[in-house]
Amino acid sequence: MTGQAPAKHNRRRQGELYSAWVTAREAFWIAIEALSTHKLRSFLTLLGVVIATTTLIVVMSVINGMNLYIAEHVANLGVNTFILSQYKWAQGYESWLKARRRNRPIRMEDYRFLEENLQGFKTIGATAEYWGRTVHYGNQVVYDVNLTGVTPSMIDIGQQKVDYGRYISDPDYTHAAPVCFIGTDLVDKFFPNVDPIGKEIRVDNQSFRVIGVAEKIGTTFGESQDNFVMVPLTAFQKAYFSRAELNVSIQAWSAAQMIPLEDEARMLMRVRRHLQYHDDDNFGINASETIMNLWQRLTGTIFAVTIGVVAVFMVVGGIVIMNIMLASVTDRTHEIGIRKSLGARRRDILTQFIIESAVMAGTGGVVGIVLAFLVNLLVQRFVTSSVPLSAVLVGVGLSVIVGLFFGIYPASKAARLDPIEALRAEV
Repeated sequence: MTGQAPAKHNRRRQGELYSAWVTAREAFWIAIEALSTHKLRSFLTLLGVVIATTTLIVVMSVINGMNLYIAEHVANLGVNTFILSQYKWAQGYESWLKARRRNRPIRMEDYRFLEENLQGFKTIGATAEYWGRTVHYGNQVVYDVNLTGVTPSMIDIGQQKVDYGRYISDPDYTHAAPVCFIGTDLVDKFFPNVDPIGKEIRVDNQSFRVIGVAEKIGTTFGESQDNFVMVPLTAFQKAYFSRAELNVSIQAWSAAQMIPLEDEARMLMRVRRHLQYHDDDNFGINASETIMNLWQRLTGTIFAVTIGVVAVFMVVGGIVIMNIMLASVTDRTHEIGIRKSLGARRRDILTQFIIESAVMAGTGGVVGIVLAFLVNLLVQRFVTSSVPLSAVLVGVGLSVIVGLFFGIYPASKAARLDPIEALRAEV
């Protein structure tokens, strides 16, 4: 007797599960049949959900694509690298105005101080830039070239890699040698069919011998990243600015070491500049996160607006679905009466109509996803876009939830019908 009770309970449980499965399957196919029978009505019914899902996925795709693009092309300072410069980037206009009055440029003495006193870094290097230079080779000219003075260690930190030839060496740096490392834009213009190694080019009125060519980087927002000339930082100071304003790049051994190393560099600079504990930094420490945080604040506003628009469309779509389901309950009153007279419980009727509503909304979500992928292909012709899996899951999940929520009232109305009254309804 003691063993029969659990077995009976299990059989009853299995029977309930099977009944629920049959009800769900039947409701699913009834919803599919209703959608396929009245195509125009179905399209209009699901239009709100389709637009909401498509809008949500497209916006999430564009933001995701732009996040990847910014991280790769703009915020890529090098692996585990931060930059010490005069200003903190992306700090807002008011803060920048204050920093402009307070901050002092980073000079060569600051770089040497950090190089000698900072502990535990992997690589440290410095750069100084001079934009908009004119470069000559023979009678040919390239304008708006970025001239950069670099330390030899920047080859291990920066984006530039040697394609052929070599980078700036320690002897070049020590002796302020008039040599240069150039980008592919200059090679394409000056030396399309000639080996540029050993040739002399003129940057403004300064002659530099080409010792190496960088690998092609490409463009960022349509701006070429290969239109540059790099020379030893000492040669840069000798030819242009004896006290050049520097950016000091510091590379940590790992991501975990980044914050401690930033704190150490900040402490050393504050000590060097005799700042009191209540004084703000008069320099800036910038990492990739600085740029990404600004970008994510901007896209966060766009995403918040999108969520509002999507919510409106979803509510409108849900109300339309609820109206259609109410009409369906009225049309199928006689059918509901027959089902109840054959033993269907209120729970079965409730489940059937809720599932029908969820299937309708879910179908709208699936159509919205397909449409979003098509729109995304078009969008990719103009901006970077990448559909994240989370957007697809959110789109389907949200549409199903809307269907479930707005299907409760029609379903409960159907479940409460009196079977006798329902059987009297006209077919």
